[in-house]
Amino acid sequence: MSSKHIKWGLWVLSFILLTIVIIAYALSRGEINISLTQIPDILLNGKGSVEYTILRDIRIPRVFLGLSVGGALSLAGVILQGIYRNPLVEPYTLGISGGAALGVSFTIVAGLNYSIGAIMLPASGFVGALVTVLMVYFLSVRKGKISTQNMLLIGVMVSFIASSAMMFIMSTTSNDNLHNIVFWVMGSLDESNEKLIGTSGIIAICGLCASYLFIHTLNALRLGEDKARHLGINTDLSIKLLFVIASILTGMCVSVAGVIGFVGLIIPQFVRILVGPDFRILLISSFLTGGGFIVFCDTIARTIIAPNELPIGVITGIIGGISFIFILSHLGRKSSFV
Repeated sequence: MSSKHIKWGLWVLSFILLTIVIIAYALSRGEINISLTQIPDILLNGKGSVEYTILRDIRIPRVFLGLSVGGALSLAGVILQGIYRNPLVEPYTLGISGGAALGVSFTIVAGLNYSIGAIMLPASGFVGALVTVLMVYFLSVRKGKISTQNMLLIGVMVSFIASSAMMFIMSTTSNDNLHNIVFWVMGSLDESNEKLIGTSGIIAICGLCASYLFIHTLNALRLGEDKARHLGINTDLSIKLLFVIASILTGMCVSVAGVIGFVGLIIPQFVRILVGPDFRILLISSFLTGGGFIVFCDTIARTIIAPNELPIGVITGIIGGISFIFILSHLGRKSSFV
């Protein structure tokens, strides 16, 4: 085993240990603090107690959903940045979040979440994201080939259109609907549907496994599409498939947790500085770091003004924005793709 692989293994182990520490902190902190040493006994023997209910029904689902959403958003960010060779691209750049938010806004205003059920919110969010993805994709295809530059520009314009449409809906609806839309848009891990949480975890893991089928493609794309073609890679097909993977991951995240910004932008940048631009280590490292970051931000969001709770997007925006400015100001040269 080469020294490079040993170094990568140590990095992955470090990210795993850091994530475990964050999970332990998240489970023990809240409006009611629980000692770490008591958590195993409460889960095994404390059924029916207040602490058991808090852990089983609130904190553990939030931690699991946070790991899934954070990992998926970070992974989608890495993939899209690799496709476009642009460190400023993130899952929401292509209008995916705008489409999902528009779908959820329409559902709330139409009252479908009450008449059909709460599952309509994530379902409409995913459908909105899917419609946006298909629109961006088909508008970017020219003579059977996909243009990454056109896709990026079209995605930005579709995002503006979706945001404008959502603003129109918000300005013409009732105050109750407006409150629900705004709170959802700012993001939250307050999801109680265990099947939905489990599905999000499965999609995140499947997305990670699927992305590793394209590690050689992503590494070759660091040199540009033309050079990747000369290496024997079908760049058009690979970009299409990678775009689908990133879109499904983003659509899942937005549909279950709302719009949580900066995760898909700042985490890949931060991890790339630490472990380097090779996608063999970058994918798994970003997945682990993104999951831990979301769980940490969610813990702050629900404890900083307890018993009230801040939208998680507020915390990720503040931390992510400050971190990104720091990276651009002091470490920008180290975050190159090659």
